[in-house]
Amino acid sequence: MRKLLLPSLIIVAAIVIVARLFYLQIIDDSFIKKSDNNAIKIKYDYPERGYMFDRNGVLLVANQPSYDVMVIPKDVKEIDTLEFCKLLKITKEEFITKMNKATVYSPRLPSVFLPQLNKKEYAGFQEKIRKYQGFYIQKRSLRDYQVNAAANVFGYIAQVNDAIIKKNPYYKSGDLIGKQGVEEVYEEFLRGTKGVKYIQKDRFNRDIGSYKEGIYDTIAVQGEDVTLTLDIELQKYGESLMINKRGGIVALEPKSGEILALVSAPSYDPAILVGRDRSKNYLKLSQDSLAKPLFDRGLLAEYPPGSPFKIMTGLIGLQEEVIDENMTFHCSHGFSYGRGAFMKCHDSGNNNLHTGIAHSCNTYFANVFMRTINKYPKPTYGVDAWSNHLKSFGLGNFMGYDLPAGRKGLIPDSRYYKRWYPNGGWRSTTIVSNAIGQGEVSTTPIQLANMMAAVANEGYYYTPHIIKKIKNHTIDKKYTTKHVTTVDKQYFKPVIEGLFAVYNEGTARSLRVEGIDICGKTGTAENKTKINGVTTQLTDHSIFVAFAPKDNPKIAVAVFVENGYWGARWAGPIASLMLEKYLRGKITRTDLEKRMLEGSLESEYAKVTSGKPFKINQ
Repeated sequence: MRKLLLPSLIIVAAIVIVARLFYLQIIDDSFIKKSDNNAIKIKYDYPERGYMFDRNGVLLVANQPSYDVMVIPKDVKEIDTLEFCKLLKITKEEFITKMNKATVYSPRLPSVFLPQLNKKEYAGFQEKIRKYQGFYIQKRSLRDYQVNAAANVFGYIAQVNDAIIKKNPYYKSGDLIGKQGVEEVYEEFLRGTKGVKYIQKDRFNRDIGSYKEGIYDTIAVQGEDVTLTLDIELQKYGESLMINKRGGIVALEPKSGEILALVSAPSYDPAILVGRDRSKNYLKLSQDSLAKPLFDRGLLAEYPPGSPFKIMTGLIGLQEEVIDENMTFHCSHGFSYGRGAFMKCHDSGNNNLHTGIAHSCNTYFANVFMRTINKYPKPTYGVDAWSNHLKSFGLGNFMGYDLPAGRKGLIPDSRYYKRWYPNGGWRSTTIVSNAIGQGEVSTTPIQLANMMAAVANEGYYYTPHIIKKIKNHTIDKKYTTKHVTTVDKQYFKPVIEGLFAVYNEGTARSLRVEGIDICGKTGTAENKTKINGVTTQLTDHSIFVAFAPKDNPKIAVAVFVENGYWGARWAGPIASLMLEKYLRGKITRTDLEKRMLEGSLESEYAKVTSGKPFKINQ
């Protein structure tokens, strides 16, 4: 038996090796297909990207045909270079540069020589392509925008770079990929699947048909269509209101977290990032360091929240039971909280929660904040409790929405202040400016809109998101998961009544819209920047947050207008108009509309370079 063991093992091993060789050489041709094989040419068929629709079924983004001139450097023979360059409207130097780049990528594999010919250019080149061996036309689809708005939401498509190709083998040189916005986040759904054809060539390098009768060929699969939560009419209206202004508008549906509008101003027509001029136009946009049209202010801009933050100060004070809705504090046009330390206020008299919100009394909320911190034996405990409440509203954290850009803002805690005051000595009076949305706190517009959605819902919110539906797929469950705040539902009602009073007896009474019960809060935030290395105080930012209607809210909105003086001057009217536009589809406050559409802050922004003085606390 032992004599048979060794021969048996040799026979079994031989059978396994022969079987494996048979499989690799006869059955499995993957190594042949993947190799740099001169006898086989791989040709890709590029699918159309998925379409985008708004929440009401309006087509936003479609496709248009485009034609790339492809080159396989080793196949290029003697050609009339001057005629070739004249036909494609390029210089000889450009020809040499492009050929060198293609050769470095691969002498044997195709790469893009000249992208995105239009129909006329394609027709002219196609007539003479037979004269230029090694070149061929690759048909692709480019984006065709049906609207000239929401560029920051859509994103754009561009050619992949070497880093992307190395990271993801799906992409080859010259392929297009989504950048920014929906195009980037939902790239895998939108791009579809490339079709592949393996074409056999004879010894004269001529195509002689499909390899293995096409058994390895695949067809292109079009990308999935997506429906966005965006209301394109509201989006376009918001962008028109922000012409000649800088800032952001974010509108959410409170009950779902769906983004109804995401406005960043100034913006641009998304169509300019399509076609042969895409790179030139992108460079122009990216080099505008003052207006920053590529900077999505709704998601990325971090501002002091100003007086809208008083909503949180009041809610936390109620939850911590350091006040009730009837407790009053006396204001004498300001609040003295230490030797030489005085917080100014435009209000006076005795204020409770209701009137404190309605008239935006700094003194009232400074007292509430200090009571919250001082409730605890140490300010470190107090500020951590305060910070945790705020973070339960989504403040001070990345929101987790389905768009690539984002900033955390800042909600400080005890660790933050220990770094600033390593020897201790800080207390509630040191950080009292946080009570009114100044101090160290900062937020993004989408965070403030989400905060208002949580208030409108009396204590919960859903993560803001831009996707409503993907054909043949379900959206991520994190967008349908309820987040409950640390403030109990019972404490929201008196705050909501105060926000309703803002429109009826308070700082926004001039912005009322007949027949719509709006709850809102005006805000003014100090605005500082460095000019030539010197910290300079600029004209204050105008801020407004609101939701409507008061009962069963349908929309929450946050508006920031940079250098807009005060809340009711620019941001407030824009918020009222956005609310009415969404709820009614028409505008009755035509006086506000005319002022916002025709108004401009360009002269204010010019002061950064002109040297003219800024108006402070107007």
